[in-house]
Amino acid sequence: MLWGFTAILGRLITLKEVPLVWYRVLITCVALICLPGVFTQVKTTPRKGALKLAGIGCLVCIHWVCFYGSIKYSNVSIALCCLATTSFMASIIEPVFNRKKIKIYELSLGFLIIPGIMIIVHVSELFVTGIILGLVSALFAATFTVLNKMLIDDHHPQGMTFIELGSGFIFLSVIMPFYLHYFPGTNMNPGGGDWTYLIILGVCCTTLPFVLALHALKHLTAFASTLTVNLEPVYGILLAIPFFHENKDLGGTFYLGTGIILLAVFVHPLLKKRFGKKEKVNELLG
Repeated sequence: MLWGFTAILGRLITLKEVPLVWYRVLITCVALICLPGVFTQVKTTPRKGALKLAGIGCLVCIHWVCFYGSIKYSNVSIALCCLATTSFMASIIEPVFNRKKIKIYELSLGFLIIPGIMIIVHVSELFVTGIILGLVSALFAATFTVLNKMLIDDHHPQGMTFIELGSGFIFLSVIMPFYLHYFPGTNMNPGGGDWTYLIILGVCCTTLPFVLALHALKHLTAFASTLTVNLEPVYGILLAIPFFHENKDLGGTFYLGTGIILLAVFVHPLLKKRFGKKEKVNELLG
């Protein structure tokens, strides 16, 4: 639910996507420093593990840049709808990284999403750039979620978050001059209202849910985690109606496509309950 507000705040903040994420990560890292035990957790992280987390942090920041770019080039509803395809991408990526068989019911749910996306693209042809950025954002979200799942048992969530986002901040700082070279008119100075939204975004909608999500990964598969996070579009799209009146710009066909995508969120637990036990038995017998 907290992540559902990130899209709303991203639309309210006047900064472009790269400066916005740069400030978001900076504020989040400052907030993490205030948490007890973070420095100790960072110091005890093996060098090899820290390098892996640093790479994941770069993927997180690319995901956020694409996500906010999608919002800027389209709107909140379209960006969040594209983000809901994360589960489909995770259903393919997770078995590849873990060298396991693809679960048919998870892949089927992923394919259920495709018609929804096709409907949305058809009714939102003016926002093609935003849709593409949204889908790329979902790809990176699925990838870093799978990688985090593989490492979460060996690290403390708070220290893990600080290393990832601290590395992401360095990554964005390095590429910022190149970004400003190609987009010379970019404003780097937040306005008065922007600072309030950025602090809320960095502390309440990044630090807290990011740490909670890593704790949750100890008990969920990456696919199940991304399906849960897919509730973000539900909250975000509903919030976009009173905040930006996007329901006037997007017709019923758009919400039909969105409904198809979000159907996977609610169907997954039922299929997992039915087929999950059979898979465990087969693994034991195999």
